[in-house]
Amino acid sequence: MSATATGCPECDGTLEQDGCETVCASCGLVVGEDAIDRGPEWRSFADEDTDRARTGAPLTRSRHDRGLSTEIGRSTRLKGRKRRQMARLRREHRRAQVGSKRDRNQVYAFTAIRRIVCSLGLSDAIRDRACVLFESAQKADLLRGRSLEGFAAAAVYATCRTEGVARTVEELCRAARADPDELRAAYDALNRDLGLPTGPIDPREYVPRFASELDLPDAVRSRAEELVDEARARDAVGGRNPAGVAAACLYTASRELDGGLTQAEAADVADVTPVTIRGTYTDLQA
Repeated sequence: MSATATGCPECDGTLEQDGCETVCASCGLVVGEDAIDRGPEWRSFADEDTDRARTGAPLTRSRHDRGLSTEIGRSTRLKGRKRRQMARLRREHRRAQVGSKRDRNQVYAFTAIRRIVCSLGLSDAIRDRACVLFESAQKADLLRGRSLEGFAAAAVYATCRTEGVARTVEELCRAARADPDELRAAYDALNRDLGLPTGPIDPREYVPRFASELDLPDAVRSRAEELVDEARARDAVGGRNPAGVAAACLYTASRELDGGLTQAEAADVADVTPVTIRGTYTDLQA
């Protein structure tokens, strides 16, 4: 213990440093505590000062274990028998992370959801809520006899519907490894048994994205949004494909403002046929 120059506030005795505490040698008064770790606030897993890891991965609902599991890393320093031993340990460690068929299905479905969300450019919030919705469907025993890939795509589609994000079934199927029939069957099961708060899609939600993909001017986009409102006021939206209505309104606005958009281009961006565009266009002109 080393003495300090400052005296005790109670008896003017000598203060001494004992570990992380400052105490009076005469009366035993603890004057101060210093439990702060004075070492670095980072750690290096590779024994290199340049590899300063401050934290692990954040918790996420998009993984079956919430991201809490660890991984055995790789090292180029290991050679021969030790390297083969670590490879076996990594393999067994990965197998031990999946303890049941339920976890295995979640690993596959959550991986598919992350791939679909990334392909469509959706947010992490959509990804996490889609994973939670899939987990709810699994708890309700809705997966029996149905495609996991179709349920993953349906979970993303249902989440987009409930959050007001405009995505078509065809877009989901292109990003997923499922056909439209598998997606619709899984979505019907989710909507029927889980009671999703979904309603009709507003065609206006598709207009800005379609206009951007077609590189149309702002004037055409604004006029198309007005046409959507007019079609809704005339009850010309009910029973129609909302993406087709949006594309038809863009085509109509382009015709009015000499934008040069063709029916084939409008139909292609909305994944509908030119017949759908012509039908809605005719109704808008009536």
